[in-house]
Amino acid sequence: MNTPSRLAKVRLMKLSKEQVLKIANLARLKLTDEEVGRLSDQLTDILTYVEVISELDTKLVTPTSQVTGLSNVVREDVVTEQLCSPDELLEASPLPKDEHQIRVKKVL
Repeated sequence: MNTPSRLAKVRLMKLSKEQVLKIANLARLKLTDEEVGRLSDQLTDILTYVEVISELDTKLVTPTSQVTGLSNVVREDVVTEQLCSPDELLEASPLPKDEHQIRVKKVL
């Protein structure tokens, strides 16, 4: 017996041109009419697949943040060569100095 696939059962309404253009605007993308049509189909397929996998029972699946088993590898921070003293660096700066620090503009 030939049963329809899970994707065929869940098939969502196709995204409209307006919806695709709104998504493109949010992503700061300019799309041609051809791209809008193609992306409408592709985004609908993606959302349909997300709907299918969201139905999976994951209660017994252990949450993971990464799967490689690697951890941060750090090395000791060792000064190998000092080209000049901190005072020489401060003197070389054309910016105003305040209590042994260089004053810079705010970074936003």
